[in-house]
Amino acid sequence: MADVKKILVTGATGYVGGRLIPRLIEKGYFVRCLARQPEHLYGRTWSEKTEIVRGDVFENQGLAEALSGVEAAYYLIHSMAEKPDFEEHEKISAENFAGAAVQAGVRRIIYLGGLGREGEELSQHLRSRQRVGQILKDSGIPATEFRAGIVVGSGSVSFEIIRYLVERLPFIPCCKHLTETKCQPIAIRDVLSYLVNCLEKKESENKIIEIGGSSIHPYKELLRIYGEIRNLKPKFFDFHFWSPKMHAKFISMITPIPSIFIAPLLESLANDVVCGNDSALKMFPGIKPLDYRTAVQYGLKRIVENAVETAWTMAVMPMHKEPYVFVDKEGLSIDDRFVEVRAPAEKVFKTFSGIGGDKGWFYAGFLWSLRALIDRLTGGIGMRRGRRHPDIIHQGEPLDFWRVERVVPNRLILLRAEMNLPGKGWLQFESIPKDGKTSILRQTAYFEPRGLFGYLYWYLLYPIHRIVFSGLIKELKTRSQS
Repeated sequence: MADVKKILVTGATGYVGGRLIPRLIEKGYFVRCLARQPEHLYGRTWSEKTEIVRGDVFENQGLAEALSGVEAAYYLIHSMAEKPDFEEHEKISAENFAGAAVQAGVRRIIYLGGLGREGEELSQHLRSRQRVGQILKDSGIPATEFRAGIVVGSGSVSFEIIRYLVERLPFIPCCKHLTETKCQPIAIRDVLSYLVNCLEKKESENKIIEIGGSSIHPYKELLRIYGEIRNLKPKFFDFHFWSPKMHAKFISMITPIPSIFIAPLLESLANDVVCGNDSALKMFPGIKPLDYRTAVQYGLKRIVENAVETAWTMAVMPMHKEPYVFVDKEGLSIDDRFVEVRAPAEKVFKTFSGIGGDKGWFYAGFLWSLRALIDRLTGGIGMRRGRRHPDIIHQGEPLDFWRVERVVPNRLILLRAEMNLPGKGWLQFESIPKDGKTSILRQTAYFEPRGLFGYLYWYLLYPIHRIVFSGLIKELKTRSQS
């Protein structure tokens, strides 16, 4: 075991950070998390084994407390999906963190950045990633900067873009960057192995380590290989007009990924993201990186088994200050509602986890019954399945015409619609502790429309949905407080 014992992980609500933490705990490290909204970490399977500190690197808040007594800190923060001017935002955040780390006497910083040949005209995204690494190294604290390209794994934004494009488009426009630019994708499991094992590798200090999988491909090949695995054969056609912003808007229309997230990634298509040396393989001989095809197969297996640990959405869907918000996030329509409840989170969870079956849907029962009848008449399942237990709910089991996709005890349930729909739908209930006697009830409906009819379905029926969702959260509040 290495000398390092107390570890700080920033970006704990993000895709990589959320997977890194349980692996560090498993290795025997004491892990502290820095999060702007700690309540988003409560209920994770590992949350009670960590120390969670509220803080914000950009606002320079909570850093002294978070870094106190820490021997090593992981910097896994980016602002790409939050700010159009994310480059300046990331610069200020890194400078604040580096200064606080020096003051706290931190002995090691580990950072995950992006591949890209120095000296080339890099995209804004890659340029910002590398500048952050330089700021951290300039602090004087021994720093390890890992540089990776596309990270392949269930729930990663790059993997999801590839997945949605191939699954939904029989014809894919192909610009020169897709055929000429090369990348070296890396599986998320290999990224995590490097991040964890470098703590025990003193020789990795003050190094830039480029990491990638065992295969190199043009971007077009990534799409084709995914199609082969899924028995899909999309046709590619030449499309010479290239505009990252325009293409981002197009992709966001057919995927649930916001264009503000996609555009910087598309700009990076102009740059080869391939490892320039094999230093990672020499320094970490025990890590045998997967090839792209195998990484995709592992990612798909996780999705089929409902075993996705983290996803890009966890860091992109923030807690809103308003009690109600309706947004259309470039392909994913969301009805998000919040209400304060004079009851502990455990009681609120017990209330909404008992919904359905013989108890019914608590509000506008006749509308739910009508929807079930329509579903049966159109060949669907209706509400014939009920629920297994009147009070206890488990992941994977049916609940009327829903499927329980996720359960976090005393915190959250996520239901996936299995009625006939022109798209995909989810309904999520979450109880967020505020203090010992009160909590926040969050109710979120997600709809991912399929084609034009999907959009018409959502917007034409939304007045009815709004009545139902508004009444439902009020009834859940009343029952929780009784």
